Amino acid sequence: MDGICTLGNDYVFDQIVALLNSIEAIYDKKMPVCIYPYDDNTEKLAAEIASRPQVTLYDDSVSIKRWDSFAKAVWDTHPTARQTWEKAGSKGYHRFGTHRRYCAFDGPFDRFVYMDADSILMSPLEFIFAQLETNDCIIYDFQHKDLTHVYDVKSNKLTKVFPEERLKTEIFCSGFYGSKKDLFSEEKRNELINYLEKGEAEILYCMAPDQTVINYMMMRHGCSIYNFALSLPNDQKTGCCVTSSHFENKNNILYDKGNRLTYIHYIGISSQIFRKVCEGENIDFPYRDIFLYYRYYHDLEKLPQFNQKAVYYQQKPNLKQKILKKLGLTK
Repeated sequence: MDGICTLGNDYVFDQIVALLNSIEAIYDKKMPVCIYPYDDNTEKLAAEIASRPQVTLYDDSVSIKRWDSFAKAVWDTHPTARQTWEKAGSKGYHRFGTHRRYCAFDGPFDRFVYMDADSILMSPLEFIFAQLETNDCIIYDFQHKDLTHVYDVKSNKLTKVFPEERLKTEIFCSGFYGSKKDLFSEEKRNELINYLEKGEAEILYCMAPDQTVINYMMMRHGCSIYNFALSLPNDQKTGCCVTSSHFENKNNILYDKGNRLTYIHYIGISSQIFRKVCEGENIDFPYRDIFLYYRYYHDLEKLPQFNQKAVYYQQKPNLKQKILKKLGLTK
């Protein structure tokens, strides 16, 4: 069985509702969806999906504990992760819970597409599922242009573990990918931990824990990774991120130079922004109209009415931006 899965809790309730509604708009309730819980704060989500028979909230405690243990074991091998996280203000494991997207490798779908909660589906995904007939991991993004948010590029071991050609073609954003059930058995997971314990852990980028680990898992395991952003002709491929300002809205579907997007990823926009907008604050952000359309797809009467001038959203600088500013390399 094919399906779509995501990760979240009540903190990202509005984004998940928008995502679920976009999937429903594309598939007319025929595509099953599984939500993996980031933590135990899922009361609102459970109530919301009670009226959506095609949507389930993953509750396999054995599977969840298995991947919790795996994530801890991975980061316990890292030489500097703890210190880096503490400096950034994180206690314990950084963003612990993001790894639970890996529960998709246990089921319930034989083939699945994982989508971050801050994404909205724009097109059917049959071409992704079809490509899974011949590949283990299907992606459609341009993360290969920025290695720094996937691996620690300062590590001398990086190109010894993965040749440069693989780093140019196989890395991907963990916010959208298609894959298959049962790719990572206990034997394979233990093998990965063994590689990390022998010194490979230093290549992991600890500030994006789920993204670096899923890339390492796929690449170190030798999975066949296929990126449509690299394979499609230039006149057919599309972008996917809100950082691209040229997408055109046609009947609440976005197009990139005439080509329909597969999905739009609101990457970098804080969950607080979405929540405040849904509470009635007039905060503008890229493609806000698309988000609001799908968020209130079934509740148009609850669509926020904005009367005052919008305030454009402001993002707090991330660690990298703070460092660059301190060094005088940015304003």
